Amino acid sequence: MVTLTIDKKTATVPEGTTILEAAKSVNINIPTLCYLKDLNEIAACRICCVEVEGMERLVPACDNVVAEGMVVRTNSKKARQARRTNLRLLLSQHDTSCTNCARSGNCTLQSLANDFNMRGEHFPKQLRREDVDYSTPLIRENNKCVGCLRCVQVCEKVQTVKIWDLLGTGSRVQVNASRNRAISETECTYCGQCVTHCPTAALRERDDTGRVFDAIDDAELVTVVQVAPAVRTAWAEYFGLDPDFATPKRMAAALRAIGFDYVFDTNFTADLTIMEEGSEFVERFTHKDKYPWPMFTSCCPGWVRFLKSQYPELTANLSTAKSPQAMFGAVAKSYFAEKLGVDPHKLFVVSVMPCVAKKAECALPTLNDACGDPDVDVSITTRELNIMMRANHIDPAYLDEEDFDSPLGTGTGAAVIFGATGGVMDAALRSAYYLVTGENPSPDAFIAVRGAKPWKEAAFTVPGAGEVRVAVVSSLGAARRLIEAVKRGDAAYDFVEVMACPGGCAGGGGQPIHDGEELADERGKLLWRLDAGEKLRYSHENPDVQALYRDYLGKPLGERSHHLLHTDHFAWEMPSALRD
Repeated sequence: MVTLTIDKKTATVPEGTTILEAAKSVNINIPTLCYLKDLNEIAACRICCVEVEGMERLVPACDNVVAEGMVVRTNSKKARQARRTNLRLLLSQHDTSCTNCARSGNCTLQSLANDFNMRGEHFPKQLRREDVDYSTPLIRENNKCVGCLRCVQVCEKVQTVKIWDLLGTGSRVQVNASRNRAISETECTYCGQCVTHCPTAALRERDDTGRVFDAIDDAELVTVVQVAPAVRTAWAEYFGLDPDFATPKRMAAALRAIGFDYVFDTNFTADLTIMEEGSEFVERFTHKDKYPWPMFTSCCPGWVRFLKSQYPELTANLSTAKSPQAMFGAVAKSYFAEKLGVDPHKLFVVSVMPCVAKKAECALPTLNDACGDPDVDVSITTRELNIMMRANHIDPAYLDEEDFDSPLGTGTGAAVIFGATGGVMDAALRSAYYLVTGENPSPDAFIAVRGAKPWKEAAFTVPGAGEVRVAVVSSLGAARRLIEAVKRGDAAYDFVEVMACPGGCAGGGGQPIHDGEELADERGKLLWRLDAGEKLRYSHENPDVQALYRDYLGKPLGERSHHLLHTDHFAWEMPSALRD
């Protein structure tokens, strides 16, 4: 242990602790901008500089460790002046049009400028304006970048895709897509983790709310919205509402207040996904010699993009089942359109997802099986839902609960947990067990696949089928480690769930941003609690899913269900393959 003095307070901390963490231990807050604990501790911004007695120069608190007897002053005149100068330099190269910025009110740079009372103009502006490419789901604006390198570190260390890099030299250095490429030319998975870890709006999702408002205002269109399981954990965080109050039914009321004609729960097609994917796994597992192993889940489009760009030889291992988002669009523009007696071309389907990659998924040329139009017209993030609510002056604190519409609004506990890491695997095993044995397992029989650990593995015995070896990974870095272990022969599985974002969809790249906080685990625990409280906890017991098969689809893996609910992963290419 090391004892030091910080602003006249005595702190005793373990050897190797940074000055920043030591200050926190005695409730002294040192401002930071580029810092992310254990991920980005490179002192790029110099906002955390402090004065240490006996040292001529200021030192950044985030990457300097404590020493016995050290005396630190975090708010000396010298430190304050240095911080203000560093902030001025950053602002001189920053587009400060905060009134029309996506992150205004939730921007670390803006907060620091206000905290330091940085009024008026500073140094002459030196903005590096570049054309913004709005064709991709992920948008980068160079004149809002502060060079903190968070995006570089997240993409390299957590996701291992390495899309971002430092380009240029000297005063021309900037962060951009590696090898001087446009984002659309890269292997970007659009997971959005760079967005949620960016302290400004240099990175954000493409704003598609205008298209949705136009559709709502078009009297010729019938607007249908679906909401993903993970959205219910975070949709009201912006408004400061308790999760117990911000129920899914209150969320349904908010969507009706925005103006949608029909409000559905993606839980319905999460259950449908389990019926198709679970049946597919049983078919493969009972005919092992006909298929490559392991079988990978396919409901995360960021993961699918990762596999197709990094390990294209494993594409056949993906389940052919569409994601719940895509299945919903196909069912809405076929079965539901028929029930309404509406031309499916007049049906406008919107998804609210915790995800940026879903925007790319609904634009795939293969997801148009219902009527030739895209099965899902627009996908918006949880953050964009908040934008639409604010634009319509909707305060969810004053909304009464309302049910989702029927027949596509019913879901089970197995569907709710799709938003948590391990949830898809847990739900699939519950129904796969039933499909083989004709009996339900305990809904908590597969608890070993739950939890925040990025790589989990287990084995379960299914009577009549044998031992099933499964694994669950969240984050693309963990997925890479698993794949490499399988290729080396160090691991062997039958069924693997992969989610691109750490913690699963609950920590998705489209969820509300809380700078420096990781809330995936907390949100995921809420989904498991919701599952435990549901009367129905098995996808195969969803009465509306049963009716859909009985009245329209026939059976899982049948001719019509295969046409509408499955896809060909080989029918489209990633940019890297197109260049080759």
